Amino acid sequence: MPDTPAIPAFASVEDVTERFAAHGYIADRRLTTTVFLQTRLDKPLLLEGPAGVGKTELAKTLAAATGRRLLRLQCYEGQDESRALYEWDYGKQLLYTQMLRDKIGDLTADAPDLASAVLRIEEQDSVFFSDRFLAPRPLLDAVRGEQPAVLLIDEVDRADEALEAVLLECLAEYQVSVPEIGTYTAKVPPYVVLTSNNTRDLSSALKRRCLHLFLDYPDAERELEIVRAKDTGLPEATARHLVDVVRGLRELPLRKSPSISETVDWARTLAVLGVDELDPAVLADTANVVLKYERDLNRALDVLPRLVDPNRTLPEPHHHRHHHDGHSPHDGHSPHDDHRHGHHHSAGHGQPDEVDEPDGRALRAAMDRQGRHDEGYYGAPGAGPTHRTTPGAGQGARSFAAVARRRTD
Repeated sequence: MPDTPAIPAFASVEDVTERFAAHGYIADRRLTTTVFLQTRLDKPLLLEGPAGVGKTELAKTLAAATGRRLLRLQCYEGQDESRALYEWDYGKQLLYTQMLRDKIGDLTADAPDLASAVLRIEEQDSVFFSDRFLAPRPLLDAVRGEQPAVLLIDEVDRADEALEAVLLECLAEYQVSVPEIGTYTAKVPPYVVLTSNNTRDLSSALKRRCLHLFLDYPDAERELEIVRAKDTGLPEATARHLVDVVRGLRELPLRKSPSISETVDWARTLAVLGVDELDPAVLADTANVVLKYERDLNRALDVLPRLVDPNRTLPEPHHHRHHHDGHSPHDGHSPHDDHRHGHHHSAGHGQPDEVDEPDGRALRAAMDRQGRHDEGYYGAPGAGPTHRTTPGAGQGARSFAAVARRRTD
């Protein structure tokens, strides 16, 4: 198989912009400048920002634009460092031991005692702890591999702080130490991209080793350009209107705001339905494409008519209204302001009443809080769950019992 022709390095910031655009990634000047510096300075790039703004896609595009292979380390809570660095292939070691047991017998046949036999076997450690039995994971593969790579360390904020310490050697020196063998140093340093959704603060030591960039949702014109580049099939005027609607939804206190990729999905959905002009009904029927929580969907349905036509007179919304909120629908302010600010005002006092619902972003952050599970949580480090459910108390047991009763009747 012939070797793939090498793709030259980026010649300029403009070259980054053009190559990224050729692969469907529309980037602003600040982003392409940072990527260009990353490739010239051989420094990792840390991208922080909300989910769905193109952080992971940037690493994929960087690999495609430079002709490098993409290696991905998906981080999660309680992750073991062996999943990031390397593991020993114990099954292969055992197989070789069984195959070579006769040789091992010959090696220890004339040993005067057990201690001498063990010593002779220990001298052969280099045979069983060598590259032959090393199973590389993404970090070691990026450093040791013969082909240049883009290493994506995705959602590093979800990993434990201990894994951050493991990353420091690799990010600073592009090397990985294996105690049984030695230190591997990259012949061609990989392009490293780390992403974070800001569910926790990263250590200063990690940030110090990286170029840093915060990615937020783009402005309307750039988001429209992204939708246009994805060739969704939606007419230009309709796509522009849809982008304005999505940006209006992001202003609501949602648990999960629509991402850029979801805007593209919504545009493709409307194009498949043959929509040439937006109206509240068709948006309400398809809003589940971008809104993945029932509370977010109900909140959006109240305001979609206004987002489609800001001059439209809206009826009083009926979603998420509580009888104890202490004021009538005609107290001089828009009911959508209650949803936007997350509280109602007590009539005649000017003080905020009890919060109607928790802010969506705060709720999501609480669910992602590091260390929120105790040692009894399944999958957490430790001995395992400390509480077991009573056998036979689950839905499956009840269903089985019902079937058994029917058979005996």
